Amino acid sequence: MENKFSDSTPQRPEGHRMLNAPLVEMDLHKFIAQIKSEKTWIEGKHNSITIFKSALLRIVLMGLRANDELKPHTTNGVICVQVLQGQVKFITEEHTATIEEGQMIALQENISHGVLALTETFFLLTVAMAKDE
Repeated sequence: MENKFSDSTPQRPEGHRMLNAPLVEMDLHKFIAQIKSEKTWIEGKHNSITIFKSALLRIVLMGLRANDELKPHTTNGVICVQVLQGQVKFITEEHTATIEEGQMIALQENISHGVLALTETFFLLTVAMAKDE
């Protein structure tokens, strides 16, 4: 397996963050502090950082300010949302769940869903990518 690193971007010009290797360490406190220090968070309503990425699995740390929302969308894979700080409403056509620190949900692939932050919230989004048949 070849190690994979992030590329430089205007938001993160330093680049070179480990995204995939036989073992990837992830300091969530450090990543939350990084998100909060970036212009996108300071001037906007949300920010995120991919902390692991392989062909079959992605882990993204997302931060939403209170009352920010992610409009309804679908994902081509099973997802898990684990709230690290704060509280969100996770909304599908058939169900609404309020999840807070220490709680998580799982959702099957291709189900329309949205997210509303009730407070400033940080959560891990894990996506198990659908295999091509």
